[in-house]
Amino acid sequence: MISAEGVQLGVLSLGDALKAARESGVDLVEIAPNATPPVCRLVDFGKFRYEQAKKEKESKKHQHATRVKEVQLSAKIDPHDLSVKIEHGVDFLCEDMKVKITLKFRGREMAHTEFGFQVINKFITEVAPYGHPDFQPKLMGRSINVMISPLPRNKRAKNPRQVEHPPEEDEEASNDDGDSDDHKAAAHKPQSPLRQPGANKAASQAPAPATGGGGFSNNPFARINMKPD
Repeated sequence: MISAEGVQLGVLSLGDALKAARESGVDLVEIAPNATPPVCRLVDFGKFRYEQAKKEKESKKHQHATRVKEVQLSAKIDPHDLSVKIEHGVDFLCEDMKVKITLKFRGREMAHTEFGFQVINKFITEVAPYGHPDFQPKLMGRSINVMISPLPRNKRAKNPRQVEHPPEEDEEASNDDGDSDDHKAAAHKPQSPLRQPGANKAASQAPAPATGGGGFSNNPFARINMKPD
């Protein structure tokens, strides 16, 4: 058993080890279960898990690329198709993947293998800011093979496809500002005066203009023709 300070306490029984852990106010953690006898340590379990996670994170940073993506070419590949293949290779390298380039010769193309090497060298030149070949291109049978490994992140160029996004965000921000200006203009726009609730009612109840007959509009005797005797 190992103490919290890293001092070896020797071989103890399970009961004595648990008693020592209670007295120290820490946990009894088994760190080497496959050893004979198993190795335990007196340590705070939360702190132990934090240290283990930190070590795993640091080890992943220094791991080399293990995933491999293959890109197949041909000696008579179209320039546009080659540019698309190069873009795919750049994406793979920027994701910390190795890229295996394979160029296969068909039929009489074996008589002019130099054209295949030209295509391979152009591919390597285009992806040079993102990765480097592990070895020189080799002719193996009817194909040329080469493996390209990604450069370290601090020495690798940024993926051009990912750099094009910030201007779009700026454009969206400008549109948002325009919308906010429109809202501000609408807020400062003078509004028509509100009508009073009783205005229409008062207007409907207002007396109609007089039409004659004594000055009263509702005079019941206005329609009676009075004839002098």
